[in-house]
Amino acid sequence: MTQFNGLGMNLGNLSLLSNAQTRSISPENFSGEKGKAGMATEGTGAGCARDLGVGWKISPSIRIEPGEVRTLADIDGPGAIQQIWMTPTGHWRFSIVRIYWDDQEQPSVECPVGDFFACGWQKYAQVSSLAVCVNPGSAFNCYWEMPFRKKCRITLTNIATEAMTLYYQINYALTEVSEDAAYFHAQFRRSNPLPYKEVYTIVDGIQGKGHFVGTYMAWGVNNKGWWGEGEIKFFLDGDKEFPTICGTGTEDYFCGSYNFDVGKDNGGYREFTTPYAGLPQVIRPDGLYDSQTRFGLYRWHITDPVRFHQDLKVTIQALGWRSGIRYLPAQDDMASVAFWYQTLPTAPFPALPDKDYLEVI
Repeated sequence: MTQFNGLGMNLGNLSLLSNAQTRSISPENFSGEKGKAGMATEGTGAGCARDLGVGWKISPSIRIEPGEVRTLADIDGPGAIQQIWMTPTGHWRFSIVRIYWDDQEQPSVECPVGDFFACGWQKYAQVSSLAVCVNPGSAFNCYWEMPFRKKCRITLTNIATEAMTLYYQINYALTEVSEDAAYFHAQFRRSNPLPYKEVYTIVDGIQGKGHFVGTYMAWGVNNKGWWGEGEIKFFLDGDKEFPTICGTGTEDYFCGSYNFDVGKDNGGYREFTTPYAGLPQVIRPDGLYDSQTRFGLYRWHITDPVRFHQDLKVTIQALGWRSGIRYLPAQDDMASVAFWYQTLPTAPFPALPDKDYLEVI
């Protein structure tokens, strides 16, 4: 097998041959085994294919019942997940994706499905980035490289009171993994509302050696005026009161400037989506029931990963304006996903909020 070197394929090496074995898991091949796809005799499409028979889209999707934990992938390594595509129905905060590496009982990824794919507000927004793409009408795609040595297990838990339908495909390679390849992690957090004068924690308690590669935030503003003066801070390798890295403002960290504002005559906030950063979603008040402005933002550290060797903590301030040209510590609805790679073991995550606290309302 060709060794997986953490680079993946790009235009510079796309012509190179490899001994890696390509595999894919979907409802048409739950195990991903060679020569075992499209053999289903029953499934969600069986009625539509009743005149055609085996091989004619008999099992294109699955139903996940309320409270059910469905294993989407159970793969023996070594190998690497290369792409995940899915289209979940229902409330996206009520579908929890978890990924377990090797022999760990602790998940390295635990996140509501919408937020994991940079679409946290239960409403479609086009995302066109290198790591994540969200396409019409509810097509979630991620391209984070996810190498593993012994095993990969991916589950989806439906915490809703209604059954959900899921179309999905997980593309991966069976290949050797280099000694210096780290494991992919993603952790969700939410504070609603953020307590007055408290700083929002994106992630804390990371232990090991690795690199931070991205942030997604679903940010609901609860005061009028500009809300993004807050600084992001990276506390690296024993930093205590003061961090090693301190940003200059929220829109600056997400690679924008001056409030993402192109002027009232031009629509005010301007959505954008680029390979490494974006403000793909601005949900504007409708003057009736949608009373708050809500934002979806992402920043991928693909070319500038934040390296740590022992531990990492990342925080961001919610900071607006008040009278007298003074900062206002905001009490916003803030949810985030932190993305990083690290050595195992994975430190236990904080308990995921309950269903009512997760809900987008």
